[in-house]
Amino acid sequence: MGMSEAIGPPFWLLAELTYRCPLHCAFCYNPVDFARHEEELSTEDWLRVLREARALGAVQCGFSGGEPLQRDDLEVLVAEAHRLGYYSNLITSGIGLNERRIRALKDAGLDHIQLSFQDSTREVNDFLSSTRTFDLKRKAAALIKSQNYPMVMNCVIHRLNIEHIERIIELAVELDADYLELANVQFYAWAQRNRAQLMPTHEQLQRAEAITQQWRERLGTRMKLLFVVPDYYESRPKKCMNGWGNVFLTVTPDGTALPCHTARMLPGLAFPNVREMNVADIWLRSEGFNRYRGTGWLPEPCRSCPEKEKDHGGCRCQAYMLTQDAGATDPVCDKSAHHELILQAREQATQPKLTEQPLIFRGPAESRRIDQPF
Repeated sequence: MGMSEAIGPPFWLLAELTYRCPLHCAFCYNPVDFARHEEELSTEDWLRVLREARALGAVQCGFSGGEPLQRDDLEVLVAEAHRLGYYSNLITSGIGLNERRIRALKDAGLDHIQLSFQDSTREVNDFLSSTRTFDLKRKAAALIKSQNYPMVMNCVIHRLNIEHIERIIELAVELDADYLELANVQFYAWAQRNRAQLMPTHEQLQRAEAITQQWRERLGTRMKLLFVVPDYYESRPKKCMNGWGNVFLTVTPDGTALPCHTARMLPGLAFPNVREMNVADIWLRSEGFNRYRGTGWLPEPCRSCPEKEKDHGGCRCQAYMLTQDAGATDPVCDKSAHHELILQAREQATQPKLTEQPLIFRGPAESRRIDQPF
């Protein structure tokens, strides 16, 4: 990458306020070793991060976790984001949302709420999150509507619920959702640990996409349906976070700044902490943010590829998890020397599960037992 003047601002700031969460989802994108990072930034630290990122040019702020409602100062942070001129988004399971808090968030100026469900029925929803939360989520949806927020629902789709996709859409209609994101699981962190149980077959995926399209035609403008195809069934990789260090800045609960949710796993990269470095220096000058910026670092075959500006070689975390080389071409790409790993995973998804490995549910005890950061 050239001089810092060529680097644009981080338009999107993701404030991961806490790794604490009442849910134990088997596909959680929090790092599997999250229990080793229990220290959280103070309210004052977060207020400073919001100010520094806004001064640098950030315009959208997502509050997430874990479960951001576990932080008692959430309303204070939302109010500051509003004062600074951010468009703010709360990404929540809905657990902990009650009438008092949603009114306080509305008064603080929160712009948008995204509510997650795990499935369309109490039984499967509660199994997948290893908690009894389905009824609480329905109440949260009603609270969101009561404050005139658009009802934005997210459901991670995988082998254990993909056959229920029609019922998931019906639930969104019943809840009067304005927007439903059917986000096929991407294999990072806890989902990578559970890949054998979570990866659907290509046929299941095609069927689910066809059902989604039928509902799109049926619903028209009443509800927007977004269907996100998993990387493992693509032949070209996605541009990592729209380009490494291009528009996206994550600050984790302990203050580590990352160019994507999962980059902490990558070895040999020094990611700075907002306690020790201001946001402008982190974004413009730190080694962690500059290492894979642009296309100058690309290996072959990416360097000679006419599509390199489209995908920048794909996802660094995916490359590392599959090849143990963060600088490799993303194996999702069919030009990668490691693409066979993706084909093998697809093939494994079609095999009968003779010895079903138990799901590993996200939790502090499990996190401490896992010895690898992915």
